[in-house]
Amino acid sequence: MTVNRTIFGRPLRSVAFDAFVSGVVVLFAVAGVVAQPGGWKATLVGVAMAVALLFRRTHPSAVAAVVAVLALVQVFAGWGPLAFDLGVLIALYSVVKYADRLRDGILAGAVAAVGVVLAAVQTRGVLSWWTTAIYFALVTGAVWLMGLNVRTRRLYVLSLEERAATLEREREAEARAAVAGERTRIARELHDVVAHSMAVMIVQADGARYMLDRDPETARAAVKVVADTGRAALEEMRRLVGVLREEGRPETAAGPGAAAEPGGAGVAADPEHRRLALTELPALLDRFRAAGLRVRHTVTGEPAPLPAGLELTVYRVVQEGLTNALKHAGVGAAVEVTLAHEPGAVLVEVVDDGRGRTVVGPAPAGGHGLVGMRERVAVYDGSLIAGPRLAGGWQVRARLPLPSSAGTEVVAA
Repeated sequence: MTVNRTIFGRPLRSVAFDAFVSGVVVLFAVAGVVAQPGGWKATLVGVAMAVALLFRRTHPSAVAAVVAVLALVQVFAGWGPLAFDLGVLIALYSVVKYADRLRDGILAGAVAAVGVVLAAVQTRGVLSWWTTAIYFALVTGAVWLMGLNVRTRRLYVLSLEERAATLEREREAEARAAVAGERTRIARELHDVVAHSMAVMIVQADGARYMLDRDPETARAAVKVVADTGRAALEEMRRLVGVLREEGRPETAAGPGAAAEPGGAGVAADPEHRRLALTELPALLDRFRAAGLRVRHTVTGEPAPLPAGLELTVYRVVQEGLTNALKHAGVGAAVEVTLAHEPGAVLVEVVDDGRGRTVVGPAPAGGHGLVGMRERVAVYDGSLIAGPRLAGGWQVRARLPLPSSAGTEVVAA
């Protein structure tokens, strides 16, 4: 893990670099204390420039103003250009790069242009003053343009980072909305399951009351059905309350294999208020075969009676897995759907070879892809593995533990 160290609220590397730059200016100022015009007074001006440059990132405009005033003092004193005037170029570069408004950089460039003329007039040499002015102007202009180029690149990078952060926030918001919508759908389906169980209990209780005197054995069996169904309904009610809670889970981001978007055509073919069971699984597979998938269905182990909510979860996992295969693997892909009944758990596996072709027509719609599968599997404390296979294609594996009352649920009319 990378630790960004700071000092005075600024990155340590930036502070160290600015201190190094200021140190170079101080070195130039001290080195010429004997030979340069102005002696120790000019050295003090150079040291003041160096101290101001320590704040060139946080207050670039103010630093440029201070350095300009010190350079003006140098001009009025008649010392001419000195070695520590490197600080003037650094201040000009900093105000162009770091100032909030480019207007400050343009103003600093205009002041620097005036300073170039004044410095050229005070320069003594074999060349004419205008030749020296052109040389100083080329150097100053190059520094100004370099600062402008770096400023443009810095603002571009900042805009990309802001755009990436915005997209990340939008993705998180979409994921939260998808999770909320899927939980609402799960709660509605579990509510239907509980309502069905309550209806069964009422019918059986009425039957037991009428048969209590005529046929005690039948009444006793009906009471047992009421008890077993009530236990199963209580368990589903507990899961329903868990779904309605606003507790976030870490698995809220859809992966690359996310299936169809919500609100697709699957609602018409699969009414939300119709109770789905594993008996309808062959019809689901036939629909995907008609859409172009080569689906093979395998059931292993000894099938055990499953709670209605768990059957619905298995159905939805298979539905989303097949939708993913049709959408991403394409028409003609071979898909293996395996339903394994184990002691204490049921395993669902949907594996495709990824060797289909592009889908021509719309794929049968599912729910919310991996978001929906993870939410549904988590309701029953199961585990989900979804990802690409080394041999090609995509795999979805869900393990759903059986509740203790799974074998006792009896549905009777």
